[in-house]
Amino acid sequence: MTITAPTALHPFRIHPSSIVEDGAVIGMNVEVGPFCHIGSRVKLGDNVRLMSHVVIDGSTTIGDGTIVFPNAVLGCAPQNIHYKGEDTELIIGRGCTIREGVTMHAGMPNFGGKTTVGDNSMFLAYSHVAHDCHVGSNVILSNNVMLAGHVTIGDRVIMGGGAAVHQFTRIGHHAFIGGLAAVSNDVIPYGMLNGNPGVLMGLNIIGMQRSGFDKPAIHAVRRAFKTIFDPASPIRENLARVRDQAGENSAVADIIAFIDAESERALSSPARGQRG
Repeated sequence: MTITAPTALHPFRIHPSSIVEDGAVIGMNVEVGPFCHIGSRVKLGDNVRLMSHVVIDGSTTIGDGTIVFPNAVLGCAPQNIHYKGEDTELIIGRGCTIREGVTMHAGMPNFGGKTTVGDNSMFLAYSHVAHDCHVGSNVILSNNVMLAGHVTIGDRVIMGGGAAVHQFTRIGHHAFIGGLAAVSNDVIPYGMLNGNPGVLMGLNIIGMQRSGFDKPAIHAVRRAFKTIFDPASPIRENLARVRDQAGENSAVADIIAFIDAESERALSSPARGQRG
């Protein structure tokens, strides 16, 4: 293993029962608890803590201050029959909390080769982040949440326990996904989705308030939501009306941009799981 500054000013603790392979890069003040296995291409930032029985393999980078609880497995080969051992990556940001039994896999070479997680996110027990997912910052995945491959999760998304997300689906920032929801289509920023199949139930007003949105911004998003999903007209026609009304409201502009962006999936709506 490589110590970034192997001096008395670089304290770290590695339990004697753990294996840290040659080539691993260990930052300052790292703690590796009992029975962990750290692969040769792993990089641990400063103040990372691995509690016990943690496996980190592949080209995996973990940012400063992240804590990993027992039996998590990070950076192993993707669960994909087309993977042939290529050198792909898992990159986890700073200050994350990764609870018991969480699994995160490296990417596939033909899709950029990276699975990424932002800063200050929390992954509760047995949640799963598959290959080529891109998870934002300040995200919470509750127990047993399952992300299929190529899922994109925006910042400040909260997902309830047992929710499952179909491959290539996008979930916009500040969205809230209810427990046991089946997310098979894209969810707009600030959206609140529940059910199986998942149906857009409204807006995550509480999440917006917690993030500091004022009343005019929230009211603008509410008006836009009602217009976009007015059942009297197709969404694309409704979107043109909202585009004229958006003005300087960045939250409404984010919703418009999200819907305009190319996607593999349809758009979740209040009427049913998908609507074009």
